[in-house]
Amino acid sequence: MALSPVTEDQLSPETGGCRVVASKIFVSTLRVDAYVGIYAHERGRSQPLVIDVELDAAVAGAEHLSETVNYELVAEAARSLAASGHIGLVETFAEMLARACLADPRVTRARVRVDKPQALAPHAASAGVEVVLVRT
Repeated sequence: MALSPVTEDQLSPETGGCRVVASKIFVSTLRVDAYVGIYAHERGRSQPLVIDVELDAAVAGAEHLSETVNYELVAEAARSLAASGHIGLVETFAEMLARACLADPRVTRARVRVDKPQALAPHAASAGVEVVLVRT
């Protein structure tokens, strides 16, 4: 079976006997500096975080930016959260970012992974957390 180019009129979910199950929007390896941590040596200084976000969103058939989730806004939310002040746990940071993503009604699931590269240095490359929130 040979693959051939698909034309725009063939992209409709109603054609070809298929339907879109989920659209995934993602931001990978976003680096931000944040004031995060529970230990005394983590207070008053920023440290790098590496963030991955994956969103399931009801945006099938979107042809304009206003019809989908703008991943620049996801990155902006992470940067804004990082700049908001000290947060004790990366778990809290991850959950707050996931909730910010779920504020968009098209988002049905948010997976946020936050790596703290300096947490166990030099013994580990990174440590962190991953949270998954689902709209109920």
